[in-house]
Amino acid sequence: MFIQTESTPNPATLKFLPGQTVLEVGTADFPSSDTAEKSPLATRIFAVSGVAGVFFGNDFITVTKAEAIEWDHIKPAILGAVMEHYQSGQPVIAEDGTAPASGHAEHSGEDAEIVNQIKELLDSRVRPAVAQDGGDITFHGFDRGVVYLHMQGACAGCPSSTLTLKMGIENLLRHYIPEVTEVRPVAV
Repeated sequence: MFIQTESTPNPATLKFLPGQTVLEVGTADFPSSDTAEKSPLATRIFAVSGVAGVFFGNDFITVTKAEAIEWDHIKPAILGAVMEHYQSGQPVIAEDGTAPASGHAEHSGEDAEIVNQIKELLDSRVRPAVAQDGGDITFHGFDRGVVYLHMQGACAGCPSSTLTLKMGIENLLRHYIPEVTEVRPVAV
């Protein structure tokens, strides 16, 4: 098994490409080791000292390290943990549990049509590009023109995420949906 790695715009996060499907559908975010109990793979990665977060996409795993740790010190152990997992035959997510799979928050009411347009733009224009960088952005809420988005994986805590949010996503949404006045990140 050959696992490729790619850097992301977030220097604290690396993207690991195992060359096979990680998650069939959706994404799964494990912002701490406490949230990883339903994933044998995430649990194995968190066993590496210095790992601060794990995120799964369709064909990638992003790992965020603690600030004081250097990639040179933990990258080999993470590669080993991923390889061991795939050789073990265990599932990525335990069958008896559901992953903390991320997706858009539900929204109903008078703004439902606007929210559906926001979600459609996020799914078609934003999320594929963000997945290339090892992350995900999901809809969290809409209130009086302000769109609230949840940033995950490499996007969470990325130095350039504010610029991406304001200059990229906010401009895109405002262009197509005049009711949108601002985009803000939320921590869930």
